[in-house]
Amino acid sequence: MTVVTTRDVNAPLVQPGYRAGLLDVFRRRYLLRLLVRKGIQQRYSGSFLGLLWSYVQPAVQFSVYFFVMGLILGMHKNVPNFPIHLFSGMVIVHYFTETFSQGTRSIVQNRQIVQKMSLPREMFPVSAMMVSAIHTFPQLLILWAGALITGWTPDPVGLLAGFLGIMIVAVFGTGLALIFSAGNVFFRDFQNIVSTFALFIRWTVPMIYPFSRLATSSLAGTWVYKVYLMNPISIAVLNVQRCFWSSTVKDVPNFNPDGFPSFPSHLILRGIIMLAVAVVFLGICQLVFSRFEGKLAERL
Repeated sequence: MTVVTTRDVNAPLVQPGYRAGLLDVFRRRYLLRLLVRKGIQQRYSGSFLGLLWSYVQPAVQFSVYFFVMGLILGMHKNVPNFPIHLFSGMVIVHYFTETFSQGTRSIVQNRQIVQKMSLPREMFPVSAMMVSAIHTFPQLLILWAGALITGWTPDPVGLLAGFLGIMIVAVFGTGLALIFSAGNVFFRDFQNIVSTFALFIRWTVPMIYPFSRLATSSLAGTWVYKVYLMNPISIAVLNVQRCFWSSTVKDVPNFNPDGFPSFPSHLILRGIIMLAVAVVFLGICQLVFSRFEGKLAERL
């Protein structure tokens, strides 16, 4: 026998099929935890090394970049503590590409759940972002240890910069994942677009080369320079470098690790503005996603 309480009777009416989008995702945190756990298990299913791949793959990638750019091209002579500069960028770029690519595939990969269960479809890109964060966390620990060994000392501004960099990538990457995950249901070309985009994103941010190279070049002050600083991933990388790399090179003569040209002017303010822009962008992506959400199960 069903008991109807006064609270049930006085509850506000809700339109059938009404969804609160991303708010629904965090209201159903138990489902989100299950999807995150499932994503982690699937990623390392049948793997002998398991979570160790989170260390092996970035280590191999770092070794290649450091050997080619640092030793062969001599970048380590022009950039103090080049390994930390390079790895700071690699960690944040990896987090972005993982969130973007895995989020784009998330709905298609969970087609059986989408077809059989009524749950917020936004949960799949969000869970992909969280799985990517867990996958990236070991790299962040390595970065922290390396920076600590080479003289890193935490400061409030640097910690704020690191937080801003990570949050920009999490919010902006989730927004892109929402749009592309819906598009990937209709056209699988979207996942190929993301894979292609991931090939050159590393060259469009100050990871392999220092920001000072661009700031002191003939491009400084041009529209190319302005567009470069409008890239959320560039600002995120610079903020993470401000957090970990900057304090390790403060004693280098004739080098300014806290301002121009090592970093753009007003970096923290740029990070705060970029995070606000990313939040607005995520809201717009949510609205676009909701337009296609009702058709996803049918197209799958």
